[in-house]
Amino acid sequence: MFTYDMSKAGVNSLYHYLYQCIKKDIVSGRVLADDQLPSKRNLSQNLGVSVVTVENAYAQLLAEGYIYSLPKKGFFVADVSATNCKKNQRKTPRSRRRNTEKFEESERTNPKYIADFASNGADIEAFPFTTWAKITREVLCEMQKDLLQASPVAGSLELRRAIARMLREFRNIQVSPEQIVIGAGTDYLYGLLVQLLGFDKCYAVEDPGWGKISKLYSQYGVQVCQIPIQDGSFVDALKKSSADIVHISPSHHFPTGLVMPVGERYRLLSWAAESPKRYIVEDDYDSEFRMTGKPIPALQNIDVTEKVIYLNTFSKTMTSAIRLSYMVLPQHLAEIFHNELSFYSCTVSNLDQYVMTKFIDLGYYETHINRMRNLYRGKRDLLLNAIEKSALSQKANVLEENAGLHFILQVQTKLSDEEFCKRARQRGVNIRALSEYYFVAKPSEHKFVINYSSVDKKNMQKAVQVLAEVCK
Repeated sequence: MFTYDMSKAGVNSLYHYLYQCIKKDIVSGRVLADDQLPSKRNLSQNLGVSVVTVENAYAQLLAEGYIYSLPKKGFFVADVSATNCKKNQRKTPRSRRRNTEKFEESERTNPKYIADFASNGADIEAFPFTTWAKITREVLCEMQKDLLQASPVAGSLELRRAIARMLREFRNIQVSPEQIVIGAGTDYLYGLLVQLLGFDKCYAVEDPGWGKISKLYSQYGVQVCQIPIQDGSFVDALKKSSADIVHISPSHHFPTGLVMPVGERYRLLSWAAESPKRYIVEDDYDSEFRMTGKPIPALQNIDVTEKVIYLNTFSKTMTSAIRLSYMVLPQHLAEIFHNELSFYSCTVSNLDQYVMTKFIDLGYYETHINRMRNLYRGKRDLLLNAIEKSALSQKANVLEENAGLHFILQVQTKLSDEEFCKRARQRGVNIRALSEYYFVAKPSEHKFVINYSSVDKKNMQKAVQVLAEVCK
């Protein structure tokens, strides 16, 4: 049984502190691959916290790949790299020994990646610490009473007003503050949506897609189906399914990088309008970082039947450590939300809300976005230039490089996708194949997802050299 002193959580939320503790034990090798975690109820009783706290901590670990779940069996430790796995080695059953050996080999050959193209995190070195600290001090000095007041379920009115103005100026989305709901990450907002739209609905996700979305919906016990985005028409496949709700990222699909054509968007809206039960969840997760031309208009802009629920987050533009996301509900759903779910408490601290409000209102957010766009464009161009000038250019093509913070690298190789990724990791470059993101397995196309936002510029040329060597 895990035992932690939860009183040491400090400013962290309990679930995040618990997540950090378990993650540390996994990475350090204190628990080994395939070890079973305590049930949520047992761990909550042992630590003296709520089941929801444990549930959220497990969900975060699950989403990041530190643990995995087996139906009707529970949660287990995934096979990940750790710094001290040999020190913490203990005798394990024969059925688990192979995974443990892989665990040790990974650490022995890759104590640190030259480049982690599998990570989609922000560049933490570019976070505006000075400005953020200055505003934080101002809020602490000037708004002490406000900080101690209970926040409305949808978040502070000041922040919702700031986001409404921001959406109007940046995305031409015309909404009222009453339609906006603030939450600590999109994970939390997905849960609210299930409660708002119904547990009896079928929720469709894109295939390939970000697996965490499907897992989160499944955790709420709802039916989930996968809709292929590359084999013909997405909407045609959607119509053949039993879906009531569809979760999409039309402006920049992850992981393919595709943009949904406007004709398909109108067909999607028509599909939703055919039934009062149908809605579209538009995930606009990195629309701020289109590198050429104007940003792709949001689907919400052309929705005249109130069928689109718009979601976005500050994780991509700021840092994932600031758990601050928001959704925009159609007016009639906003009314239902406030009537039926107002008993919830807002999951974002007042301090974070008021600091973000001032950060937006004083123009710092727009300045930061422009600076980050230039930074990421520079990173992308440096990486593309390194590929073009290397031996890799003879065996690889770059696809969908003009939007978002990743592109697709298609290589000519006789290796399987799994073997290619394994050899790259052994040489210090972490990479994931596009085929890993499919729910329904597809033949290997030797396409790999290159997330470059958190990669150090000085390591890019070496990383490209490694990939070129793997291709040989």
